[in-house]
Amino acid sequence: MSDLSKNDIERATFAFSIYDFDGSGKVDAFNVGDILRALNSNPTLATIEKLGGTKKKGEKKLTIEEFLPIYSQCKKDKDQGGYEDFLECLKLYDKAENGLMLGAELTHTLLALGEKLEEKEVNEIVKDCMEPEDEDGMIPYASFLKKVMA
Repeated sequence: MSDLSKNDIERATFAFSIYDFDGSGKVDAFNVGDILRALNSNPTLATIEKLGGTKKKGEKKLTIEEFLPIYSQCKKDKDQGGYEDFLECLKLYDKAENGLMLGAELTHTLLALGEKLEEKEVNEIVKDCMEPEDEDGMIPYASFLKKVMA
């Protein structure tokens, strides 16, 4: 934890306090991923579980002292993709190199590659973040990605 700056600790404590719903000084380990994402990390579900997060609510509670080493480790992990990484991946589907890709390809990618999403999750993301397809079924993927990352 010594590798966290004072500012990192203050930010982590603040984010942690938001998820301390009952004021007990503890958060449900189910919310670890949400807290880490609020701190501008982008851990995978596997990373969250490896670091102590749980898939079900109520299985385990964490104190801030237990959370800070998790945050520290997450900051060290370099396998978290960022905007530029995801943008480069989506460019692979941009055959005309014009910033557009097929909306159907994007949906398929979300369902089939990497840390797979459920169809319900994909439908929600598409509804909230994807611009309407043009007459050829194309969408601007950079704006989609910005909305998802926000």
